[in-house]
Amino acid sequence: MIYHLDKIKEMAEGDEDFILSVIAVFLEEVPADLHDLEAALGAAHYEQIYKLAHKIKPNVDLLGMERARATALEIETQGKNEGNLSHIREIFPTLKSDVEQAIAELRNDFEL
Repeated sequence: MIYHLDKIKEMAEGDEDFILSVIAVFLEEVPADLHDLEAALGAAHYEQIYKLAHKIKPNVDLLGMERARATALEIETQGKNEGNLSHIREIFPTLKSDVEQAIAELRNDFEL
């Protein structure tokens, strides 16, 4: 499993509805943000790259996805500083793959 719910469970303090709502928001927002981030990379739009990676980062962090969080942070930093676009494009597939795997697992595990 690529994700774990430790942080969310700690925040939820036993509230299962809260856990499901966090997962639902992840499933609703993150795929669109990831798609938009990929488009921003294609257009070399640094500000959008920064903003979208910044938006994705806390979502993957909440699900305990450390590699995805680190990759999103690197993309965010590079986007903010108008860094090496080829490097961003090189590491983006890791973020995309991790997020897509988490989405599939969450949909399966929670029957969403």
